[in-house]
Amino acid sequence: MKHLILAAAILASSATAGPRARDLGVPFDGVPGPLNAITDVPGIEVGFKTLISGDGARERGKGPVRTGVTAIFPRGKADHRGVFAGFFAGNGNGDMTGTHWVEEGGVLETPILITGTGSVGVVRDAAFKWLADHRKGAFWYPLVAETADATLHDMAGQHVTVQDTLDAMDSAKPGPVAEGNVGGGTGMLCNGFKGGTGTASRKLMTAEGGYTVGVLVQCNYGSAMGLRIAGINVAREMNLQEPCVTKLLPTPQQRRGKTAPVCDPKKLALADDRDEEHRGSIIIVIATDAPLTAEQLKRLARRGTAGLGRLGSILADGSGDIFIAFSTANPGVDDGNWHAAADTPATVARLPNAAINPLFTATIEGVEEAVINAMIAAKTMTGADYWTVSALPHDQLQAVLRRHNLLQPPK
Repeated sequence: MKHLILAAAILASSATAGPRARDLGVPFDGVPGPLNAITDVPGIEVGFKTLISGDGARERGKGPVRTGVTAIFPRGKADHRGVFAGFFAGNGNGDMTGTHWVEEGGVLETPILITGTGSVGVVRDAAFKWLADHRKGAFWYPLVAETADATLHDMAGQHVTVQDTLDAMDSAKPGPVAEGNVGGGTGMLCNGFKGGTGTASRKLMTAEGGYTVGVLVQCNYGSAMGLRIAGINVAREMNLQEPCVTKLLPTPQQRRGKTAPVCDPKKLALADDRDEEHRGSIIIVIATDAPLTAEQLKRLARRGTAGLGRLGSILADGSGDIFIAFSTANPGVDDGNWHAAADTPATVARLPNAAINPLFTATIEGVEEAVINAMIAAKTMTGADYWTVSALPHDQLQAVLRRHNLLQPPK
């Protein structure tokens, strides 16, 4: 019976999956992989734990809760071998643990986890426990990144537990990847609208090596007035309202020195005022099966900035725009601290730099589409203190693109 219930839940989840950006006719460059997800890179597994509970006034330690954990295993849970990796911060107002060793040694030995700002510590410690329970070795430097879910979530309450992290890691699997209000992306905002988790991939032509590049983002950056989709500042043509609440508390909610308005259901509730300075963050994970070494992967990670530039990001001072890139090629060549044959030289496959431009292009295109997929998948959410942030409306987005002769046939 337990297995029947689980199967039913999986079927229900797949049946209710919403449209993605290409399904709506949003135009993109490049050819995606079969899943258009980071898991198109063979071996990668992704898992989530989503925490949503409570409504009403924010009370530290009690909620409401709108958060979670995302776990990415570069070679899957069962494969302990390291991957060459490179790290880059477009703007460093954020956190990603474990990057000192990646920067120094060029090897990533652990899964990648993403959560909310208030939970980095517990997630890191839980990841260490998972590694100690499942792998040989004495110590690891888990790579844990964050973005701030402070608007919709009781972030100071630190609701993520060790068990939540272990659940996210244990749930990791290949195949389609959930998007929107899931895992670490549950309470996040993106370009003034509801944000969260998004993914995409690109498949290079045979003449370019036939490699795959996959991207996963936790999107919590940007302003509506800065957002560009297909080069168009789409939010300026939508029916918007300033940040609002669905219900006033006995002591009315305040924002920027004034009482919050009650949301008009006929308008889109933005996360920020139109003239408000952009703040927020984004974590970008870039994966490929192309044989790249650490310094080349750092170059790949830097191209995340160009993908965000297409969307209108300025990598603002208040933003943590932090990227990690890794390659699943060269298995067993260097497993970092726990490499078994440390006295034996390894043979490394490496693309010449002259061949890397298609991978740069794929990364830029993948970042752009992953962010938009996160926004398309996200659902309108009311969180702590009844603050509400609207999802990017599919119909209004299509109408804007249609007016500019950019809407494509659904794919």
